[in-house]
Amino acid sequence: MDVDDPLEDFERRPVTLNDVEKAVYVAGHGPAVIVMTEMPGISPQVARFARWVREAGFTVYMPSLFGRDGAVPGAEEGAVVFRRACISAEFRSLGQDRQSPAMQWLRALARLAHEECGGPGVGAIGMCFTGNFALSMMLEPVLRAPVVCQPSLPLEQPESTGMEPEELAAVRERLEREDLTVMAYRFEGDRFCRAQRFAAFAEALGPRFVMRVLPDSAANPEVPPFFEKIVASPHSVVTAHLIDKAGQPTLAARDEILGFFRQRLGAQA
Repeated sequence: MDVDDPLEDFERRPVTLNDVEKAVYVAGHGPAVIVMTEMPGISPQVARFARWVREAGFTVYMPSLFGRDGAVPGAEEGAVVFRRACISAEFRSLGQDRQSPAMQWLRALARLAHEECGGPGVGAIGMCFTGNFALSMMLEPVLRAPVVCQPSLPLEQPESTGMEPEELAAVRERLEREDLTVMAYRFEGDRFCRAQRFAAFAEALGPRFVMRVLPDSAANPEVPPFFEKIVASPHSVVTAHLIDKAGQPTLAARDEILGFFRQRLGAQA
């Protein structure tokens, strides 16, 4: 986890949707799961999680949204990526409850993944900058298994969801109509995803927004420089702050997420 990951066991595809091209790393067989990277990019820890999803019987689609693919999250390089994303119109990281332009592309990716993989639908997990994207993607009918990890946008309003009220209402209606749920994870002391954000989601979506709040003591203290110096709090539940040992709460969270995908999507044996 402390050297750059060449991602050689993934197929790197240039994918053009809505006249926008992005690289997408694809691997595995079975129903599709879209793994959206956290800040500052597709790190070895994010790739490790994607491999766990692949090994659980799914086809992983991991789009490159920012940063240097496969890079260990360094403090200086990561800070540059973070600042660039903060001012990007694509993510609208500082604004109040407004949809990110990146969402239309990601919903189109979900449709493409479902066309290619079939099955009852598509799963998605968003982390950090992309945390609430998995929930917004529920407006795409093929998306059936959303996982929200430490959603950090909008940065300046910890009590905001980053989604428009009408969008939240549409998601809630679909959750209730189709008997679906949203799994959501954060650390108790996360300074980028605070309790107010989960409270806002719970109020908007009701009991189908299933929250898991892990104690700060469950976070891995040995993290890459970006997380040590820039994030500076427990944050990344299934990637940088995960402790890959039996009995650890973060590993249990990973297993619960994989089980959630299996329940909603099935998996190839």
